Formats: sequence, C-alpha cells, structure tokens
Amino acid sequence: MTKQAKVTMKDIAKNLGVSVATVSRALKNNPRISTEKREMIKQYAYEHNFTPNILAENLRKNRLKTMRVIGVILPQCTHYYFSSILSGIEEVSFQRGYLLIVAQSNEDFDREVSICQSFIKIQVCGVIVSQSKHTTNANHFKQLLANDIPLVFFDRISTSIKASMVVVDDYMGTFTAVTHLINTGCKRIAFYGTTVDLEIGKNRYNGYHDALRKHGLSIDKAYIKRCDNREDAEAITPSLLNLPSPPDAFFAVNDDTAIGILYVCKHLGYKIPEDISICGFTNGQRAIACDPMLTTVEQRGVKVGEEAANILIDKVEGIIPKDRVEKRIIRTRLILRGTTKRLNDSITNK
Repeated sequence: MTKQAKVTMKDIAKNLGVSVATVSRALKNNPRISTEKREMIKQYAYEHNFTPNILAENLRKNRLKTMRVIGVILPQCTHYYFSSILSGIEEVSFQRGYLLIVAQSNEDFDREVSICQSFIKIQVCGVIVSQSKHTTNANHFKQLLANDIPLVFFDRISTSIKASMVVVDDYMGTFTAVTHLINTGCKRIAFYGTTVDLEIGKNRYNGYHDALRKHGLSIDKAYIKRCDNREDAEAITPSLLNLPSPPDAFFAVNDDTAIGILYVCKHLGYKIPEDISICGFTNGQRAIACDPMLTTVEQRGVKVGEEAANILIDKVEGIIPKDRVEKRIIRTRLILRGTTKRLNDSITNK
C-alpha cells in the first residue's frame, strides 16, 4: 500500500469548491465564514488528518505576527556541556510556547555565517548562539540585529558586538580550582587552555595566572599549552612529563582534555593523585566514568540554557527592551573527586 499524500489547504479548497482563504478562516473559527461552512470544512480536515504548516503560514504572512521559533547555534551538539545547555533552552522554550531550530557550526566560521543567513531568511524570532572558536568577525551577528532579530550569546561570546549574554564565572572557577591544587601541595601546575582570542580562554588563563601569583608561584611557559581536546592532550602530555622538572598537577579547560592527561599519566606509571593531580572543567558524565573519578569545575549548563532562553523570549515579548544588553553570570562549583588530593574542607564557589 502506498503512503497517502499529506492533505493541504489547497486540496481541501479544491475538493469542497471553496477558496484557500475560506479554508484558512474556517479552521480558525473566523465569524466571517458561516457556521455550517466552518463545520463542513473542519470535519473534512479532521477526516483527512490535515495538519497546518505553521512555519509556512508565518512566512506567507511576512511575519505580521511574530513566529514563535527560536534559532540556536551550537559549536558541537555532541559536547556534553553544549547538549546540557540545549536542554535548558528547550525546557524554557517549551514552557513558554516556542519551538527551536537547532544548528551546529562544527567550529566552522563560514558555516556559522550561512546558518545566520538562513535564520534571517526564515525570520526566526530570535537567536541564541555560542560562537565558533574560529570566528573572525561579528558581521553576521550584526546582520541579525539589523533585521530586528534579538541575539543572546552563551559560553563563547563576541566582545565586538553589543549583545546580551549568559556566561559562567570562568575566572573564579579556574582561580578556585588552581587554588585547591596549590593548597594540597602542588607547586608545578600545568595549564591546558583554548585560544585567548575567546573570552573564556582569556578568563580561564587569568584565573590560573592570578592563583599562582597570589601564592608566590612562578609562571613557567613550558607548562602552558594551547590544548582543548583529548587527542591533543594525549599527544602533548608526554613531553611535559619528560621535562627535568615535570608538572605535579594539571588544570585542563574541559573534562575531555583532563581525561586525556589522566590516560597518559596512568599509562606512564604515575599514581593519581599521589604523584600528579588533575582537574577538569565541565562536570560531564565522563568525569565519573574514569578511574579515578575526575575533580572538575561544574559549569551548570542547564542553568545557562534556561537563562539564555528567558532573556531572549523576554526580549521577543517586550518584557526586556530589545536594545538593552543583559549580562548574567552563572556561578561555578568545584567538585572534588579522586584525581586531586583532599583538604579537610572542600573549596566551593557558591
């Protein structure tokens, strides 16, 4: 049996001998259409499983009424932190009556530009985005604002554009984590971070730098690496461990990088945390799937997503003026597990 084609308003109009406009008005209970004709059209639509195409309808109206669809751009959907943020965005959007169109840039600047252009064409009511780490300018984001489309950044923000944002306290989260490493006896702490062209990369490096300075420890450039994934961590870490004075601790920009460090250290016979302490940044599911379980800074991604969605929808609905820049900072928390030594009292950033 062949699959039955989806019935359109045009099909209903043709079969009942009325105009498409009459069908549309009848399905919306417009009093301009007689009760008898309305019931006839609605009955026919019901019997033939008609479902209106809301997206197409809004496009036809040229957005006389704001379409309740939000565009979301993620660098990578598979990353735990980004997927947890998406969960927060989706939950708030659903509760407030909005749908999502989700796209991932795959860390590609040109793809990110293309996605923004597509969102403008289909006239989404707003965009929530974490920019690619290879983004070179903000012109495509400025185009969104120029088309009266509200914009909210999360995690990775653009400092060259005045737009609302939701970020975690990257500086204090890192400062607290590195302080814990120092307080448990670590003196030679390596830092694996992302590019300082990104605000999160700059803030996390500054937190590391200031924690060492506060406690009288020198900054050794040999311990500072641009590394934000497990593959690179496994390639880079052996060279640091072969230094005359190898690190006795590592702070990594995310959990995957930290787990790569952990794998290498264990493979080379180091005891964790007796010989080397390791701290990550995310608190994803992998943090409790490794052995020993990973000490890490919890980012609270769901909360980030909820805040970003609420800001955007408030702008769409006029609760927050579209031209007002909102900045919300989500506090982090240090989760102490088996890859670092313990103090009598755990350190948290509450």
